[in-house]
This record gives sequence, C-alpha cells and structure tokens, in this order.
Amino acid sequence: PFREDQPVDRPLSPYAASKKSMEVLAHAYHHLHDLDLSILRYFTVYGPRQRPDMAFHKFLRAQLEGTEITLYDDGEQTRDFTFVNDVVRANLLALENGTPGTAYNIGGGSRVTVNHVLEIIGRITGVAPRVDRQGKQLGDVRHTHAAAELAAAELGWSPRTGLEEGLQAEYDWLKQEIG
Repeated sequence: PFREDQPVDRPLSPYAASKKSMEVLAHAYHHLHDLDLSILRYFTVYGPRQRPDMAFHKFLRAQLEGTEITLYDDGEQTRDFTFVNDVVRANLLALENGTPGTAYNIGGGSRVTVNHVLEIIGRITGVAPRVDRQGKQLGDVRHTHAAAELAAAELGWSPRTGLEEGLQAEYDWLKQEIG
C-alpha cells in the first residue's frame, strides 16, 4: 500500500506527476500564505454521476447498450476503488479535523483486480460482459492501494461503501439516466 508519509519523488506516470505537482504547490501556499489546507489523495473514485470517460461509467454503459467493454492490459492490474459518498465524507472530516499541510490517503480499503470488477458487473447486470482486451496503456501503473491510517487516526475516516454496493448504485443511476 501507498503510505501517507511515503515520499513520491519521481512519479512514473504523467497522471501521478500532475498530482504530485499539485501537492507541492499546495504545500508551498500553506507555508507562504499561512493557508489552512489539507491534501486528500483520492484513489480511483467512482459512483453515480461519474464522468463518462471513466472506466466504470464506460463498463456499465457498455453493459446497458449491449456493446463490448474495452479493457487495457490483462485485467489483473489492481486498484483501490473509492465510492464517491466516502470521498465526500472525507472532505467534510478534513475540514473539521485535518492538520494543515498534511496529506491523507482516501481509498476504498482493498486492492481489487479489474477482472474481479467485471465479474461483479456481470452479477449486477445479469449479463456476462463481452470484453475486447487491448494492450497495456503507456504510463498506467500496475497496482494502487491506499494505506489510510493517518486519515483514520486524525480525521476519523474509513470507507463505508463496499465495491459491489457502490457499483450497484452507479449502475442504477446510469440505467435511469440513459433509460
């Protein structure tokens, strides 16, 4: 797991580099302008109203439309998926309890393979996903997992929504949206 106190000096992907640069900028403003701010590192947020370019939205839409799901790599890559309601609660707790200048990991609590996500989606939709497997995307990391001990200790935060429950909520919302 990625620890909250673990230095990330040389990110390996453009996405991680952009996140790290924003942390550095926030830290500078905290010290230069005495801004009381905490940094929340979100790990793969999903749920109702998710952007249409994000994986779960694409996967669930494909299921509803009866089309193939495009999957990059072999599906054994893992992510720590975090439901949007848990992220909102983390933000509110950080406003109340966050230590200025501190970074907190906000993750769903476990590493899950994308193949397992597809199994869950099949159960939720009642249809086995048809998957078009493509090669690995350049700059994509193999595994992410949040160690959120500091968020638990200082913010009183831990995830409450399990992956299947969260995916069901996103599916129900999307089904209503597209009819």
